Amino acid sequence: MIIGYARVSTQDQNPELQADALRREGAEQIFQEKVTGALRERPELSQCLRTLRKGDMLVVWKLDRLARSLKDLVEIVQDLHDREIGFKSVTESIDTTSPGGRLVFHIFGALAEFEHDLIRERTIAGLQAARARGRKGGRKPSMSAADVRKAAAMLLDPKMTKKEVAEHFKVSRTTLNASLIRNS
Repeated sequence: MIIGYARVSTQDQNPELQADALRREGAEQIFQEKVTGALRERPELSQCLRTLRKGDMLVVWKLDRLARSLKDLVEIVQDLHDREIGFKSVTESIDTTSPGGRLVFHIFGALAEFEHDLIRERTIAGLQAARARGRKGGRKPSMSAADVRKAAAMLLDPKMTKKEVAEHFKVSRTTLNASLIRNS
């Protein structure tokens, strides 16, 4: 069975151009949604992927209609391959049921892995450079060292509760406790 998936990014766009192309490719069932590709939750895509069975073919109008990133695309197509489901992109003329189509996806997979490694290396180098300049990562502390000293002094009063001290400094009790421990 040939199943199509069409997605447009905004409510103003019309998915009919994609649906017509998918029907010309022989799609017997088409899942359509109007949602940005950046969102993780795409209910129609999830339903489409659950519907596909061994021997079926998933057809999309364009690769960017299916996935949020190259890595995401490779993962989806690999899952389809593992389940013995074909994949075809009309615009890019990619068909994973052919040797050429599988080659293209192996290249995509290698590019996605290369891109991931580059990003990771740049991130590590940036963090090391920042540390060398004396910068620390993460959020700034909610309480200054002076605030923590004042809070500790306030807690010496047996009538003062941690809740009251936390409210005074406009932080949660958890933040107060963490600050007290960090600065002790």
